[in-house]
Amino acid sequence: MKTAMIKISLAALLSVSAAVGAFAEEFTKGVVNKVDAKAKKVTIKHEDLKNLDMPAMTMVFRVEDPALLEKLKEGSSVEFVAERVNGKLVVTEVK
Repeated sequence: MKTAMIKISLAALLSVSAAVGAFAEEFTKGVVNKVDAKAKKVTIKHEDLKNLDMPAMTMVFRVEDPALLEKLKEGSSVEFVAERVNGKLVVTEVK
C-alpha cells in the first residue's frame, strides 16, 4: 500500500512539473526570411534555441496553426517558441 502511494505521488509530481514546463516556454528572437503558406513552413534566422539546445542559425520550421502563419511576414522581427513535435521542429507560438 505504501509503495502504491509513493508511485501515485511520484506520477502526480511528474505530471505537474511537465505542465509547468509547458507554460514556461522561452520565446526566442528571430527574423523571418521566408513564408511558404502552401507548405505551412517558415524560414527564420534565430538566436539560440535554448529549449532545443540549438545554436543561432537560419532554419526552416513547420507551422501547423494557420493563424500563426498570418502573423509571419518576410523581413519582420519576431519572438517565437519552437518545439519538437513528432520529430519535426514546429513554431507553436509567435508574438
